[in-house]
Amino acid sequence: MPEHTFRVNGTPVTVDVEDDVRLLWVLRDLLGITGPKYGCGINVCKACTSHLNGDAVNPCAIPVKDLGPADEVTTIEGLAATAGEDLHPMQRAWLDHDVAQCGYCQPGQIMTAVVLARRAAAEGRDLTDADLDGIRNICRCGTYTRIRAAIKAGAQAG
Repeated sequence: MPEHTFRVNGTPVTVDVEDDVRLLWVLRDLLGITGPKYGCGINVCKACTSHLNGDAVNPCAIPVKDLGPADEVTTIEGLAATAGEDLHPMQRAWLDHDVAQCGYCQPGQIMTAVVLARRAAAEGRDLTDADLDGIRNICRCGTYTRIRAAIKAGAQAG
């Protein structure tokens, strides 16, 4: 089988797996990183959202062959380190706003929110309701009101 080398949460990894295996299965099954959740497997629910080179992506839709040694995958497990804190400001906002019920979608929600907040800050503006309306992560518990409040607070803190 071919070897694939890339970085996960700041650490270089090499996996021996077929080219068409999706990154989600490499993270969860081969590397034991369980933060990105398997929801739909077809890039719809966004429960697996992680960062690839700073952009929000869905590992269920990315074949491992598309990654190279310079690519950096960040999962919820590595998010706090990107802020140099015990918790990323967005994670802290999630706790402060008591967002989670079942918690299944929360890693993906947080990873999406971080990229959205970072983009707005880079554009020199606050998050808008239109920004939040564009989020497509599914929460089966329906905590969207708390999610939106936490994203706004996390963006202001971050």
